[in-house]
Amino acid sequence: MVADSKSNSDLSFGKIFASSAFSACFAEVCTIPLDTAKVRLQLQKQAVAGDVVSLPKYKGMLGTVGTIAREEGLSALWKGIVPGLHRQCLYGGLRIGLYEPVKTFYVGKDHVGDVPLSKKILAAFTTGAFAIAVANPTDLVKVRLQAEGKLPPGVPRRYSGSLNAYSTIVRQEGVGALWTGLGPNIARNGIINAAELASYDQVKQTILKIPGFTDNVVTHLLAGLGAGFFAVCIGSPVDVVKSRMMGDSSYKNTLDCFIKTLKNDVSCFPLLLFCSLKNIYHHFALVTTSYSH
Repeated sequence: MVADSKSNSDLSFGKIFASSAFSACFAEVCTIPLDTAKVRLQLQKQAVAGDVVSLPKYKGMLGTVGTIAREEGLSALWKGIVPGLHRQCLYGGLRIGLYEPVKTFYVGKDHVGDVPLSKKILAAFTTGAFAIAVANPTDLVKVRLQAEGKLPPGVPRRYSGSLNAYSTIVRQEGVGALWTGLGPNIARNGIINAAELASYDQVKQTILKIPGFTDNVVTHLLAGLGAGFFAVCIGSPVDVVKSRMMGDSSYKNTLDCFIKTLKNDVSCFPLLLFCSLKNIYHHFALVTTSYSH
């Protein structure tokens, strides 16, 4: 997570990129079991047979984790870890590493005093959108690997691994297919990045006004937890649409996916609380490691 501009100004882009990427990768390793469960829940659709709606296979956070572990083994919870690390190196490094330069660009090099909140939000949205535009292929492969559950006997897996997934998608669907779901992905990550940074600064500012609190790791962690919860509350609906577009090619476009999900699977959007828990923990791990650097 981005600390105060004074501390970051002493670090080069390369150092900020490397420490941010490392922190994001650490957080990814810790949280990917929850992320795998989240993707399965997001891609789950209601099955209708006649007038009867069948019960969903996955129910809730713990139920989904338990079902995956029981049917596919514990290692299945770490599906997509390789492209997940690819994603965090690119997205995590760029969105934080570019934040200070972009913020300076928006306010001007000669700006004196506090940076307006609107400029912080704009800079964070810009870096989040740019970073995920670069990292979208890694996100696509991660979602597709996570989405594949237990297969019937004799049915081969769609992809044998992350590198095979990249090459298979390019060969069968074209290079442009690697950027499937780019629209909702930019919306999701731009919005979440902006919400994280703005709420992080605001929560931290509020905490520091409480007697006994200083600008230390505890304050950073509390601010990070608040930022993670606030950001995912805003970005969760877009996150559902992003995952569905990446995992299911039957949707025509972003609007079609949103309308069909809202119409047929409205129960999918209350995944808000579950996604919040996952992202709060991810943010906790990210802030913990970033602060140490």
